[in-house]
Amino acid sequence: MRALAPLLLAVSLPLSAAPFHSQFLPPDDQGLRQQAPTAQQLLQVTDYAVVVGAQRQSDQQPIPITSSLQIKLKGKPLSKGASIAQVLLSFDAEGGKSLKKPVYDEANRRLTLTYPVSDYRVIMDLLRNETLYVQFLTYANGHIWADLHTGTVRTR
Repeated sequence: MRALAPLLLAVSLPLSAAPFHSQFLPPDDQGLRQQAPTAQQLLQVTDYAVVVGAQRQSDQQPIPITSSLQIKLKGKPLSKGASIAQVLLSFDAEGGKSLKKPVYDEANRRLTLTYPVSDYRVIMDLLRNETLYVQFLTYANGHIWADLHTGTVRTR
């Protein structure tokens, strides 16, 4: 029983022991985050599903066929007042161009993030091997920040 004590302590730590998430923000070279965020949504990912879809609209000529790649994330909220229930990751094949901004749909409690398709393998590797967090911040000046990040990981 004595050998299990450290393990039980680690499992029972309060949510406030979660990593200090602002450390994962990039430098604010443009001064967009000078004030504290007006809202923070922080979610620890617990489940995910990959959805690869195809669509054919038969009423158009020539018949366009489109395909989508999405990952649906669910998790447990870690920030006070967090209301996100689901995160939808969409992948854009034209990732070198401008991506869509992060969008939070309050009615459905869903955050939608768009990444270049080249990031798919990295994200899947993180989902399979690390504890992953989703962070969504809004600022009074209209700036929005969203990310997926791990906690600090020790090298082996």
